[in-house]
Amino acid sequence: MKRSGIAEVISRFRNRMDETGFTSRQKTVMTHLSQCHTPVLGGRLKACDCCGHTHLMWYSCRNSHCPQCTHIKRERWILSRKEDLLPVGYFHVVFTLPHELNPLCLQHPREIYNLLFQSVWKTMQTFGKKSLGAQTGMIAVLHTWGQNISLHPHIHCLVPAGGLTPQGKWRRSKAKGKYLYPVKALSKMFRGKFTDGLQKLHERGTIKQDAPIDLSQKQLHPLYRRKWVVYAKKPVRGSNHVVEYLGRYVNRVAIANSRIKKVVSHRPPTYKSKDFSRPEVSPVGEIGIF
Repeated sequence: MKRSGIAEVISRFRNRMDETGFTSRQKTVMTHLSQCHTPVLGGRLKACDCCGHTHLMWYSCRNSHCPQCTHIKRERWILSRKEDLLPVGYFHVVFTLPHELNPLCLQHPREIYNLLFQSVWKTMQTFGKKSLGAQTGMIAVLHTWGQNISLHPHIHCLVPAGGLTPQGKWRRSKAKGKYLYPVKALSKMFRGKFTDGLQKLHERGTIKQDAPIDLSQKQLHPLYRRKWVVYAKKPVRGSNHVVEYLGRYVNRVAIANSRIKKVVSHRPPTYKSKDFSRPEVSPVGEIGIF
């Protein structure tokens, strides 16, 4: 059977990959990807009721890293999320961690990413109450990598252009739902809540920081003085388009088949191995709905 994309790369160079020190989990993922839609996983025979034509369909691996399996998962996610949407405008907001936190993300991914979700949600809650006097919500998706496949933890959020007041009435955001919150103020509050939580994790012994944060003088800490990036895009019209817009970020793999231009038996001199130095980073983390 002719292979293509990631599956071809794994099949052709598996022996070399085994010599590079991959973990057992990473080797298992590569095995799943190489076996996707092959007789190894079995299949079923489908027949047309009208003409009787039969077609043999091999089963997929259903691994979250597989570029062949992401389309179906993405469509299912979109259909499921559409049930959660309100008939209002939505903003796409992105919260990004500074690269100085990358070592902690690799050492304690569960603790750091949970703190990231909590800090983002507390920030959005606070701004909703202060700016709108209403309860807001969001759909959040964690990504741990950037376009160059390096570690780049950030959260994509879909935030409704308004919220519910204590009286149960809908209150639109400013400028008739066309403006959410000032991003500079969002970034400062996000930075404060995350660094407070980071120091608490250090004090409990859950993580270990090389340079602990003195909360009484945290404005002097290098991490606190670093610029924290929050980006808010203009509201997307139509609730269905909103989820489809974010849907392409969900179940997205780091190296899609479309990114592979050519497979050769040697490494050209122009390739830079540092771009692929973090195979342990998962393409997509947890998905949270708040």
